[in-house]
Amino acid sequence: MDTLRLALIVLGGGIILALSAYAGWLLSQLRTQKRQQQALMDQAITKRNDKIIESVDVIAMAALQDQCDLSEAAIRLYMIMDHLQGEKRIEFPTAYPALYELYDVVKDMPRGDARKDLKKRERMRFDMTRMKAESRLQVAIHTELEEILAFTGAKMTPVRPLAS
Repeated sequence: MDTLRLALIVLGGGIILALSAYAGWLLSQLRTQKRQQQALMDQAITKRNDKIIESVDVIAMAALQDQCDLSEAAIRLYMIMDHLQGEKRIEFPTAYPALYELYDVVKDMPRGDARKDLKKRERMRFDMTRMKAESRLQVAIHTELEEILAFTGAKMTPVRPLAS
């Protein structure tokens, strides 16, 4: 009877030991899988941020070279930079207050076909509001655009258009 009891205890201990080792191995596999998933996620975020930054770079450069309106640049920059993730994430209104102020002025103005459908008087009223804001904020926005180019690591330097 004592040997049977001892045999069952040893067998039970062996089973517990085997299950503990298996659980430890599964836990190790889970940790490895989580590290791999995190590395893939970080890689995807970096790749996405790089594409966004490339677009931001082009928009900021175009705005500084007067190839696009400041209002259009403000809208595009706000919308696209809002999608940056990880360490590249920025608080746009805080980081670029002049661009955000212009964005706030023009964000609800009709664009494209909706603008074409407006009466001439309404279009002119919107244009006047937009141009006043652009004029008032132009110097600050140009400074912020250069800060954005520094943030993106722009490979080109802005070429100022010649005054006519």
